[in-house]
Amino acid sequence: MKRSSFTAKKIATLAVFTTLSLITFIIENQFPPMFIPGARMGLANIFSFAALIMYSPIEAFLIVAIRCGLGAVYAGNVSALLYSFTGGVIAMEVSSVLMYTLYPRISVTAVSVTAAVCHNVTQNVVFVLMSGTVNMFVNLPYLVLLGIASGAIVGGVVMLVFKKVPKNVFLKALYKKEK
Repeated sequence: MKRSSFTAKKIATLAVFTTLSLITFIIENQFPPMFIPGARMGLANIFSFAALIMYSPIEAFLIVAIRCGLGAVYAGNVSALLYSFTGGVIAMEVSSVLMYTLYPRISVTAVSVTAAVCHNVTQNVVFVLMSGTVNMFVNLPYLVLLGIASGAIVGGVVMLVFKKVPKNVFLKALYKKEK
């Protein structure tokens, strides 16, 4: 696992990633849910996933926590913080474990898909536990399918960015890891 030290450059990069993540969340929140109430593509996860690849789980968790907190405030739905934060933490934990144990035997996209599915299932379980509405488990197959689609998109975008953006923009550790 990479050691985490917070330099000025890293703090600036994390601030930009957090800001882009929050802006993406706010924009995505303006569109109606996909098929199921509250369901979104989760494009804001692109930036926390990129931070996980570039740095470590600590930096990725910071982006998730700040985005979830500020996103709930900006969206005016602080009660949703419980669902988004819990789902985000579980997804980032799954991503961290997979990236540090199985990558490159499994692809970045496979990690992203697995994390997105775990995120959606976690949110559904938290909702059922908090509301006592067991009937909401009927949405699980749809949430898994949505997680597969959104995880593939997020993973694909992250891979595309890392392939197309000049290597000197990112940390050298990432490119040593890919070889």
